[in-house]
Amino acid sequence: MKKIVVLTGAGMSVESGLKTFRDADGLWEEYPVAQVATHEGWEADPTLVTNFYNMLRRKCWGVKPNEGHRLVARLEEQYEVVVVTQNVDNLHEQAGSTNVVHLHGELMKVCSSRDPEDTRYQQTLTPDNCEVAPGTLAGDGSLLRPYIVFFGEAVPNIEWAAREAMEADIFIIIGTSLNVYPAAGLVRYVKAGTPIYLIDPNNVSAGSGVRHICKGASEGMRELFAELCR
Repeated sequence: MKKIVVLTGAGMSVESGLKTFRDADGLWEEYPVAQVATHEGWEADPTLVTNFYNMLRRKCWGVKPNEGHRLVARLEEQYEVVVVTQNVDNLHEQAGSTNVVHLHGELMKVCSSRDPEDTRYQQTLTPDNCEVAPGTLAGDGSLLRPYIVFFGEAVPNIEWAAREAMEADIFIIIGTSLNVYPAAGLVRYVKAGTPIYLIDPNNVSAGSGVRHICKGASEGMRELFAELCR
């Protein structure tokens, strides 16, 4: 069975109603990155950061996967599929994808601020309990923080994602500007001669040999799905 690796960014979830961070009306226009998405911001005002991610979770729980998410999941009918996502939502999982690598963390999880990767102190929140009271402690006595990779922090799953990219028979990129590293560098791990598809309505510089389907996530995946799953 051939292996497809799908790299997705914020544009994947736009049709579901989630704002991107970098667009003109994105979240970074409303909330300064340094305050809510850096380790320094967390240290300076953990209450502000905690409340910011509480707000994002409230918004996210009412959001459903779009057709693009569902079609990515349906690729599993004919292929081995690994989704590598820069998104912190769980829409790929909701749509039915069974092998998802989260590069930038997961919005629905919280963790120890002393060691975010210590699985003993990671918790998955539920729709009826999706907010964290500021000052809540993890099991190790440190403050409970969002399980999010803040700017400037290492990306724990990047080596895993690179290994998957190296094994891809087909590589699909959806809804990402390819400006955010190290995720943008994953395309360099794809074997020479491997078909690479880019689905994005914007002009994205992805290098030679990449077929650009200049459409949104759902429309673009509809076209590519029909081609790959005849």
